[in-house]
Amino acid sequence: MAGLRHEFALDGLLKVAGLARSTFYYQCKASRKADKHAQLKARIRSVFEQHKGRYGYRRITHAVRHLGTVVNHKTVQRLMHLMKLKSLVRPKKFQAFRGTVGRVAPNVLQRQFDAAGPNQKWVTDITEFRVGERKLYLSPVLDLYNGEIIAYETATRPAFAMVANMIKKAFRRLEVDDRPLVHSDQGWHYQMGAYQALLSQRALTQSMSRKGNCHDNATMESFFGTLKSEFFYPNRFESIEALQAGIKRYIHYYNHHRIKLKLKGLSPVMYRTQPLAA
Repeated sequence: MAGLRHEFALDGLLKVAGLARSTFYYQCKASRKADKHAQLKARIRSVFEQHKGRYGYRRITHAVRHLGTVVNHKTVQRLMHLMKLKSLVRPKKFQAFRGTVGRVAPNVLQRQFDAAGPNQKWVTDITEFRVGERKLYLSPVLDLYNGEIIAYETATRPAFAMVANMIKKAFRRLEVDDRPLVHSDQGWHYQMGAYQALLSQRALTQSMSRKGNCHDNATMESFFGTLKSEFFYPNRFESIEALQAGIKRYIHYYNHHRIKLKLKGLSPVMYRTQPLAA
């Protein structure tokens, strides 16, 4: 309405719009008032776009604080709502189910998904991706100390060689005295004598989830859920090779840049390399 005042009388405009004169002047004054959260909004949007919409208000709050701005998480949540910024990650639901203990190895881990230091507890599993008519399989090892993916292997067939190569890569992270517990589900790869022999060579203890119970390996399942919701589902891939390259980039991002609230707002690598912050 203010833009039309030079062409029409204000009284006529107010009558057409059905506005009181006092309301018009109040709105004019409010529109000229500076947005006290303008700088904070800019930082929130910058962090949100930098992480491609993967951060919700809690992680963005930590990231903004690391940038030197003191802010309450509720303020960030409210401003993100006003800016229509919503995280891509879907909420996870938990369902309890027991299952039976495997014959190859017992469930030594017992859902104790924490570790006092690196290379004490590892978890592993295999997940599948589809691109057109082709499939790609990912087999990673995750350290429960900081949630870091310490080794992984991809292949177009879920052959044992994929798992063997993965665990050999993980062994390179071990010091002479390291003896991590290695937990998996009851997949056929982990029941093979060749896999057990690889663990025995380093005197490592094998642990397996109960049959049909994915929650015994919940941390690994959670990583797969995050990987797919933040990276795979929002994107389109023209080839398996493009997907492989994308997985490599995402895992590097996940390890080095994606902060975790339970790691005090640090990424897995930052947490591992800054013991005083842990």
